[in-house]
Amino acid sequence: MAEKKAIVVGAGLAGSLWAVYLAKEGYKVTIYERRSDIRQAEISAGKSINLALSTRGWTALKAAGIEEEVREIAIPMPGRIMHSMDGELTFQPYGKDGEAIYSVSRGHLNAIMMQLAEDNGAEIHYNTKCVDADTKAGTVTLQSDETKEIFVDSADVVFAADGAFSAVRYNAFQKQNRFDYMQDYIDDGYKELLLPANKDGSYQIDKNALHIWPRGRFMLIALPNEDGSFTCTLFMPFEGENSFESIKNDEDVKNFFKTTFPDFYDMMPNLVENWHEHPLSSLSIIRCKPWTSGKMALMGDAAHATVPFYGQGMNGSFEDCYVMYNLMKKHNENWEAIFEEYEERKPDGDALQDLSVHNYYVMRDFVGDPKFLLQKKLEAKFSAAHPDKWMPLYSQVSFSNIRYSEAWKKGMEQDALMKKVMDKPNIEEIWETQAIEDEILSLIN
Repeated sequence: MAEKKAIVVGAGLAGSLWAVYLAKEGYKVTIYERRSDIRQAEISAGKSINLALSTRGWTALKAAGIEEEVREIAIPMPGRIMHSMDGELTFQPYGKDGEAIYSVSRGHLNAIMMQLAEDNGAEIHYNTKCVDADTKAGTVTLQSDETKEIFVDSADVVFAADGAFSAVRYNAFQKQNRFDYMQDYIDDGYKELLLPANKDGSYQIDKNALHIWPRGRFMLIALPNEDGSFTCTLFMPFEGENSFESIKNDEDVKNFFKTTFPDFYDMMPNLVENWHEHPLSSLSIIRCKPWTSGKMALMGDAAHATVPFYGQGMNGSFEDCYVMYNLMKKHNENWEAIFEEYEERKPDGDALQDLSVHNYYVMRDFVGDPKFLLQKKLEAKFSAAHPDKWMPLYSQVSFSNIRYSEAWKKGMEQDALMKKVMDKPNIEEIWETQAIEDEILSLIN
């Protein structure tokens, strides 16, 4: 039999996982990665936003046979804890008992995934960037950062998993006639901080929760790391009042945190030094189509980069791999048929982005709002009583494999219905009554 060859551009999370799938199916897999080997560098917990693994991600990892290796570094978070201005803590469960999302370090997870790709036979070339590509020929033109040599490689199939600013997409797809492309930067940026462990290595705040300091137009979040620290991220507008622009010097940094996040300020040593250690970064959404052309396909952020507010960027990218793998089986590795059906995932990429922006407003503006919290309680109560009729949007997205596009559509319908019920003038007194349950049932039916 002729050797089956595949090229994956990008050794990030999606590229590494997809290489595992391909290698297990007998492909000779070559990965080209523009960065150096992350395993050779010290992985700092605070270098990038921690990731939240949920059901879709676990489904893809399990199907690839590598679930247990990842579980060793995953910290369960069954809910989120809100920190009010006066230090009051409020816990909100994400789902039912036993349901949790899992905090994982991006760097550690990427290192594990690269190792697993290599262990399964993939060959990774680091410090090698894509400078051109031809979708019809299945070729990529590459340049070594070390030798500056330019060379061409080809394969039966090529997968671009090289991130939001994909070189393959830019050099091959975006130059094609009728290729749709949209890049949208949101008005807010982010800066990271590292909340250290106590001197004895214990956690300063609850380990098994995603912590949020919601403050209306901006917010701070914290996710646990394995070493007792928390990776914290401040999301805030670039310009205007209470913006990154308004923090002009070290005294402004201290005053901002002291007045806005007082409990965090009291826990955070060397705040100013930490503030300067991490860059101010931007966030963008990228939509495009088609996702395939000739012998090439876009996967992960290269196809549907999103903002991190639903914790679904990685999960959605892993789901791309799982979907593509199932299509390989369904179509017996007929790549033309596989790619044609893979295009049907485009509405799910769009819905993932809509969900991510929607959840930013939820986290930033509503998680501290009493009426919103009551609505969530009512939804949870009704869902527990009628699981066949109601699954909360968050559960559809994080604790199921329902298509993103279906979850988004159903979630918006449910929200509109529930807002009608919440508009009752005395809802705070009657939300637990049988009459309210009956009214929701009548609205559904």
